[in-house]
Amino acid sequence: MSKPKIAIVVGSTRAARFADVPVEWFAKIAKTHTDAEFEVVDLRDFPLPFFDEVASSAWAPSQNAVAQRWQKKVAEFDGFIFTAAEYNHGPTAVLKNALDYAAKEWNKKPAGFIGYGGVGGARAVEQLRMHAVELQMAPTKAAVHIVWADFLAVRQGEKQLSDFEHLNQSANGLIEEITWWARALKLAREADLIAEEAKAA
Repeated sequence: MSKPKIAIVVGSTRAARFADVPVEWFAKIAKTHTDAEFEVVDLRDFPLPFFDEVASSAWAPSQNAVAQRWQKKVAEFDGFIFTAAEYNHGPTAVLKNALDYAAKEWNKKPAGFIGYGGVGGARAVEQLRMHAVELQMAPTKAAVHIVWADFLAVRQGEKQLSDFEHLNQSANGLIEEITWWARALKLAREADLIAEEAKAA
């Protein structure tokens, strides 16, 4: 079996977003883990309109060309780690919209989160875990939560995320957990595919 491929999804598209900072830090740590492949996927590269299809792609093919390109990109991966900024006790609208614009491409794959903002983005992550379950994903318990004090220290240039050992430990824990689930679920999906092909033969 090939190594699982895991996307690090930049979950904000604002010009003044903070997301680039944790993504760069997390991707650097991820490169030290050789049992999976990681790729940064930026939602800026997929300018999806607010959901405007006749139905979810679970029920009808999307007509929007960007949506089709997004679904093909999502399908490439065996797992996902999303940055989760917290706005008004919830995740960014652009990230929720991106989740809604795919369906089967998310199924039976793990999801992890890097939260930041109020209480480390925990309320946004909590909502995203529920969305992930509805999309038949397996959200991990392990997560990274960049609390407000750490966020401000980094935002103001006083510290770097790598200076916080508790965050480095959380990042490594998340990578190890999502890699395990990505490998296990990849094997299970491949077994299902073999079984389906055998039935059709």
